[in-house]
Amino acid sequence: MRFLHTADWQLGMTRHYLSPAAQARSTEARFEAVRRLGAVAAEHGCAFVVVAGDVFETNRVGRDVVARACEAMAEVPVPVLLLPGNHDPLDAGSVMTSALFRRLAPPHVTVLDGTPVEVAGVQVLSAPWRSKRPVEDLAARACEGLAAEPGVRRVLVAHGTVLEFGSSSPDPALVDLAALERLLEAGALDAVCLGDRHSTTEVGRTGRVWYAGAPEPTDHDELDPGNVLVVDLGDEDLLLPGPGGRPAPEVTRVPVGRWRFHRERRELSTDEDVDELERLLAGLPDKSRTALKLAVVGTLSLAQKARVDALLEHSADLLGALQVWERRSDLVVRPDADDLDALALTGFAREAAEALAARAEAPAVADLVAGGTGGERGRVPVTPDAVAAQDALSLLHRLAAAG
Repeated sequence: MRFLHTADWQLGMTRHYLSPAAQARSTEARFEAVRRLGAVAAEHGCAFVVVAGDVFETNRVGRDVVARACEAMAEVPVPVLLLPGNHDPLDAGSVMTSALFRRLAPPHVTVLDGTPVEVAGVQVLSAPWRSKRPVEDLAARACEGLAAEPGVRRVLVAHGTVLEFGSSSPDPALVDLAALERLLEAGALDAVCLGDRHSTTEVGRTGRVWYAGAPEPTDHDELDPGNVLVVDLGDEDLLLPGPGGRPAPEVTRVPVGRWRFHRERRELSTDEDVDELERLLAGLPDKSRTALKLAVVGTLSLAQKARVDALLEHSADLLGALQVWERRSDLVVRPDADDLDALALTGFAREAAEALAARAEAPAVADLVAGGTGGERGRVPVTPDAVAAQDALSLLHRLAAAG
């Protein structure tokens, strides 16, 4: 018997670094991911779908998001079980208990409120969030008094951070992994389907506890997003009661995400380095659905910096998002005589350009100085005045090049 495990749809999510057009593409991709996972469920013979929390970005999403979510779920050909998570808790303002959602939700969609649900011969237990700050382990509460029963299959759907073996935390809402593993090993549970971590992750040592990850990536720090999990509990005829009677499920990653988030760091000091950056940017696939965070370090001439600026400007027009990672970037412009000659300036204009060049030089980030203890070396910070001069020279060079 198979089912599909997904989580963290976060329908209605927005990102500040996306342009209006890119945001529209990102929004559409999330609804399309719901449709694709429905196709995956059909292709793999899944009996139902569990969504382990954060179906919506917030309980305050617009009517259009609710309507489009329900329309997308209507295309999923099997029952869909939705768990409220920390983004969309089952509180007084829950979107999943709103009149609009109740009116538009397809009949095969069920909101998991903590009451066990029987579907396709499997008992689905749930640990919904009822506030944004729970004061207990919701998964433990859902499993209170649980014991193995002959012929009964159980799956727990929960959301949150796992308290792994040997770690400690003052947060009472963390999911106690050791307690869940004891239930799994005793045969009281067959699988635990988690949400909250956006990267697909197996947790613990049983092979039965998984984070599905987000079906569409949401940020640059996610390791393996964009997947859903097909969970095969095995043949019901082979189900044996008690400890050791339940073989670990077979879990298969299936990619459904379309967007890609990349981080890159490039050292730029020569024309060849700039050539390599150009090749990197040109080689990114599916640019309109690619978000790149780029760190650049090094020292460039005015002409080289102008070329880099032009490359980034062009790529920003093509990519879903292009962010220069300011906190990790350390790029200095050092104009040389050829740069100033290329501007073809005379008189007062030439004198002004030379004055800007002098301001841009002092101090330069690339200059190393002795500092700290034990002969450590550090970098002299660029002054705001030097940065302003470098930017002004870069703009002057681009204007001159444009005629």
